[in-house]
Amino acid sequence: MGKRKEESISKPRSCKRQRQEYTSEHGDGFNEENSQSSADGNFSSLSTAGEVGIIESVHLKNFMCHSMLGPFQFGSNLNFVVGSNGSGKSSVLTALIVGLGGKATATNRGSSLKMFVRDGETSADISITLRNQGRDAFKPDVYGSSIIVNQHINLDGSRSYRLKSKSGTLVSSKKEELVGILDHFNIQVDNPVSILTQEMSKHFLQSKNESDKYKFFMKATQLEQMKEDYSYIMKTKENTCIQIEQGVERLRELKQLYCEKRERYKSIAFVNEMRNHLEDLKHKMAWAVVGEMEREIQPIQEGIRAEEKNMEKFVQKLGECQVKVNEAEEKYKAIQDRLITISEEAQALHPQCISLKADVQAKRKAVNEAEAFYNRFKTELKRLGKDDEQLRKRIEELKSSANQVSETEILERQRKIAHLRERLKAFHDEEVMLGQQMDQFQQAVYKCKEEHARVRRESYDARQALDAKQKQLRELKESKTNTFKRFGPHMPAFLEAVETSYRQGHFKHKPIGPLGAFIHLKDAELTLAVEACLKSLVQAFCCDNHHDERTLQLLMSKYYPRGFRPQIIVIKFQDKVYDVTRRAVHHPEFPSVLTALEIDHVMVANCLIDVRGIETVLLIKSSRKAREVMQSNRPPKNCREAFTAEGDQVFERRYYSSDYTRPKFLTKDVEAEISHLEKEVEDRKTQLTASQQCLYSIEKEIRQNEDHLNSHRRHQKELQIKIRTTNAEIADLENIEEHQSVDIRTL
Repeated sequence: MGKRKEESISKPRSCKRQRQEYTSEHGDGFNEENSQSSADGNFSSLSTAGEVGIIESVHLKNFMCHSMLGPFQFGSNLNFVVGSNGSGKSSVLTALIVGLGGKATATNRGSSLKMFVRDGETSADISITLRNQGRDAFKPDVYGSSIIVNQHINLDGSRSYRLKSKSGTLVSSKKEELVGILDHFNIQVDNPVSILTQEMSKHFLQSKNESDKYKFFMKATQLEQMKEDYSYIMKTKENTCIQIEQGVERLRELKQLYCEKRERYKSIAFVNEMRNHLEDLKHKMAWAVVGEMEREIQPIQEGIRAEEKNMEKFVQKLGECQVKVNEAEEKYKAIQDRLITISEEAQALHPQCISLKADVQAKRKAVNEAEAFYNRFKTELKRLGKDDEQLRKRIEELKSSANQVSETEILERQRKIAHLRERLKAFHDEEVMLGQQMDQFQQAVYKCKEEHARVRRESYDARQALDAKQKQLRELKESKTNTFKRFGPHMPAFLEAVETSYRQGHFKHKPIGPLGAFIHLKDAELTLAVEACLKSLVQAFCCDNHHDERTLQLLMSKYYPRGFRPQIIVIKFQDKVYDVTRRAVHHPEFPSVLTALEIDHVMVANCLIDVRGIETVLLIKSSRKAREVMQSNRPPKNCREAFTAEGDQVFERRYYSSDYTRPKFLTKDVEAEISHLEKEVEDRKTQLTASQQCLYSIEKEIRQNEDHLNSHRRHQKELQIKIRTTNAEIADLENIEEHQSVDIRTL
């Protein structure tokens, strides 16, 4: 197969070469033997080791019926591969044909490469090592002394090549490289002289057709290959001749065109004069512009001289204003210090304030109870006054009565009246006690209803918060598979609709958004601060023109209700980020929002600079440090505001606490955020359960107090009936006409 070098050396005695043995996986040996020969006992033949194209080793895996065959190391000259049937001899021969790029039909063992993959396996591998030494080596600086040809055969019949150097470095995976190696080494895998398969040998021996023998001769001598090469060369020659004739014709056309252009160039030789004239006109125009500008500048210069005369007055006024500004700044600093002191005092007094509020509520409750008692006793006093007036009238009537009754009847009647009055007094006392108890139950009912309303509001708020957290948790879990879902459940479908509309040509430029999808934080601790700064801009979209804006609005109406649609910003697209070096804030310790972000798209950065001014906003983790930077001294140059790690917003003279507690859109650690939200959901559920249990307890207490109140009201009505009956009996006894003087002292 390869190029082998042999030389004949004259020796006084014959030489025997070393014998090498190799064992297959079935225990059969691969033997390399060199036969000894002599001629007249004086000469012997000795072959030297081949240098290029020699097969050094073969290694098969899952090939045909063998799971692992080899690796086999072959000698430099003649090798014999022996073994029993099924040991793998034919497999090695077939692997050489297939591994070096031969077709499956050339092996006479199958019609497709997938038939060489072992049953139950998904692929097969062939590794062949070729020697690459000496002056005829192929790219020795790349491959070294050996070339490793690896071929991977898939179950679907496809295959791939990997050509490696001796060190195992991948050099190429193209079949063209393998064809070049085989041509360089003159290896022909389909030549029966190089590789004679068992079927081919049987066919050759059994064939008596001279034509088949001639074909074998043509292949063996490479005449057939030369014939094909010669045919290809002749065809290429014919194509080349045709191209040359076409080129000659094209050259004539170009020469003719050149002559025409040259004549035309000569006819316009006066172009240089026109150019000179044009230069003169440009010079005159330049001086004309200079004269016009001088005339325009003259009144401006006069105005400048007039303003310079008034500058002294303005400088004096500026000095006075500066004094006032300094005085105002000193007052402001004093007020700011006072404000900080008052804030600290307010924080210190906050627990005492809470305690005093509770005390006030308790005393207000006591006052309400006292007012209730006062009103009840006042009513009772009025009723007793009326009773007193009626008794006085009755006494006067009795005094004027002239009826004579017996002393015994008078005493009996007085005794009954006294007994009835004692009962009446007992009824009144019991009624007063019932009234007090009813007031207590009524106050308890009012208090429980107020507590019930408060707890119900808390329960409703807890339910709303739980629903919001569960919705946020669902969106965050869904964002693990689709990051756009963290910007809202409709965002993926909306973005797909935008992409479809863009492909259909409805947009002049594809809208960019949501902006938050192109933003990444360098420091995760500042995520909440950035979200508090950008707010709804993280969900906003950016369009190049108003036509695209209207188209995007129309798409949004299909996915978002009015009032809940993302913001759309119209800004001309460009390929460079704004240069904000002069107007950006620079602080040695704290970053701005612009420098704290990694922004993937140029227009996202430009949009945030235009709309939010992120280059002028500082990010300061500590709120105390933020107050110190922004309020204790003059803020840094170009700094408008700052945000803390908790999302608080700090201005030069104001401080606003954040409504945000956790980042929602820009967080990187989704798993940690999911874990935190799950804990919050469990806490909300526990809080909601506790609120519901408290509601049930309060409702039960309300029912019990109302039952007691209704029971006392029924008892009160019964007492009032008894009181009216007793009063009627007393009145009847007092209305009896007596003939003797009435004992007024009893009344």
